[in-house]
Amino acid sequence: MVKNLKSRFIVLDGPDGCGKSTQVNLLAEYLKKHRLKVSCFRDPGSTDTGEKIRKILLDRGNILNDRTELLLYMASRSQLWGECIAPALKKKNCVLLDRWLSSTCAYQGFAGGVGIAKVLDIAAHSLERVWPDLTIILDVDLKTARQRMKRGLDRMELKSAAYHKKVRAGFLELAELRDDIVVIDASGNVEAVHEKVIQTITSFFK
Repeated sequence: MVKNLKSRFIVLDGPDGCGKSTQVNLLAEYLKKHRLKVSCFRDPGSTDTGEKIRKILLDRGNILNDRTELLLYMASRSQLWGECIAPALKKKNCVLLDRWLSSTCAYQGFAGGVGIAKVLDIAAHSLERVWPDLTIILDVDLKTARQRMKRGLDRMELKSAAYHKKVRAGFLELAELRDDIVVIDASGNVEAVHEKVIQTITSFFK
């Protein structure tokens, strides 16, 4: 499996509180133990420009509409591709990413009402590469997600429960549209979810 992951672009995504960052770190450690070169990034972020955009998006003092959010995410993503992702793939690293276009489809496209089709159209005109090789959606219910977020919440996380229920539904709907998006139940403990991630990647890249 590890040999098949050179120059692969893999995204872990899902609702806030699903455990993406934790699982990206665990996956990176696992792959590095098997002597695979790994590059990890977060979206938005990981570049100077991207981190500034991230602050704008997540600052609780800012008021942004869904279309403004969408365009800011795309701008950060474009910068991230050029500065980080493309060079890492060229070096034959396995790229692991915390969020990507699937998030914008679920948040601004589905929950925000912009529409997934419009998000995809804007992405096609904004990004050199729209889809990764594999997107894993870590699915959790709203109650479980909230219990995991034992910290101060950012602007996006503070949106209503109704909004976040739509986000989850958006991820699940998106997964029905593409064969390269796989949903796994992330309601279990960290180790159990990590095993599911490994199993999913192993099966997908046979």
